[in-house]
Amino acid sequence: MCYLPGPAGNNVESLALDTAWEEQVGGPSQTLPLSGIRYPCSRSFRDNHRQHKSGGTMSESTNLSVTQPTNRKQARFSAAPPAPERHRTKSLAKGAAILTACVLALSACTGAAGTAVSGPSSAGSPTASFDPASVKTDESLASQLPAAIKSKGTLVIGSDTTYAPAEFLGGSDNRTPMGYGIDLAKAIGATLGLKVEVQTAEFTGILPALGPKYDLGISSFSITNERLEAVNFVSYLQAGTTWAVQKGNPKNFSPDDVCGKSVGVQTGTTQEDPDLKERNDECVKAGKQPVNVVTLKNQTDVTTRLVNGSIDAMVAESTLVGYAIQQTNGAVEKAGEVYNTSPVGIAVPKNDPALAELVQKVVTKLIADGTYKTILESWNNSDGAITNPEVNPAVTS
Repeated sequence: MCYLPGPAGNNVESLALDTAWEEQVGGPSQTLPLSGIRYPCSRSFRDNHRQHKSGGTMSESTNLSVTQPTNRKQARFSAAPPAPERHRTKSLAKGAAILTACVLALSACTGAAGTAVSGPSSAGSPTASFDPASVKTDESLASQLPAAIKSKGTLVIGSDTTYAPAEFLGGSDNRTPMGYGIDLAKAIGATLGLKVEVQTAEFTGILPALGPKYDLGISSFSITNERLEAVNFVSYLQAGTTWAVQKGNPKNFSPDDVCGKSVGVQTGTTQEDPDLKERNDECVKAGKQPVNVVTLKNQTDVTTRLVNGSIDAMVAESTLVGYAIQQTNGAVEKAGEVYNTSPVGIAVPKNDPALAELVQKVVTKLIADGTYKTILESWNNSDGAITNPEVNPAVTS
């Protein structure tokens, strides 16, 4: 379904294109991407900051209305994983007629045709994904590979490819794994002289299958003490929370003064609760106007609202904000610094510490030779870069 952005605080109108969409692509309705924003149709998820959601509806609250969904942080940290959610990804090309109608009806939603893009670029236009041929094999590191991996010549990666720009399905067929996490996997494989096979998997099934099925897990895993009991991790990124406003900040918004402001946020994220909830509580306690929280089920809809000016700001996971800036051609910009950061890691079987040490050496090499920087910059996520990857770094949660 395509959504018609309305003023903050008003009900959201929707275009009833579900039936037409299903006739065109043989599947359920999808949210129209904003100006080519490449969040997969099946929606994107973030380890610390969101939950799997069923699509097709939006919710909006004036002032703050906190629900109690099982967000991704809770689901991914709990001992009992949530039931797997199935989803399908359809090629947007198959629904060209419907998308065209949607774009005409929602001219404010897009700056160009609302078509999918196959990769990032500074101008928001499609580009090729990372080329592993640009990375030379390091024979010294390759010699340290476990015999089983070396003999098969392929590094098998388990990844929940539902989270742009880290790991998602794209390309002309909308089925090609891509993102900065995927590019890093390719670079690791190339350094070790291996082919890389990325297998899409349910998030909760990746860690238990390390070793028997997957050599590594690269799926935007936040490193936690609970996970460290089950697997080894090699840190490669820091991710946190960031605010964004329209280009030039025409409403003079400040994250330090949100009382009475209209703020967009994705439903079920830690940005909604506890972040905005706690800020709203402080406003009410001080006798100021409450925060007008506009909570929507899809991040693309939140970004659309911001571009259209119907909200004052949005708050989201830092990698999402960086990607939104890129894919909207700079129609939005960051406001303030990244905060509440936590390390993200590559998962390695617990019984193979030598492989974890090897992966750490490879990531260190990729940082030193500039490959790591190139990958993150190509996806506009250099803010999360680190300089010292660690095996099983100390964490607070």
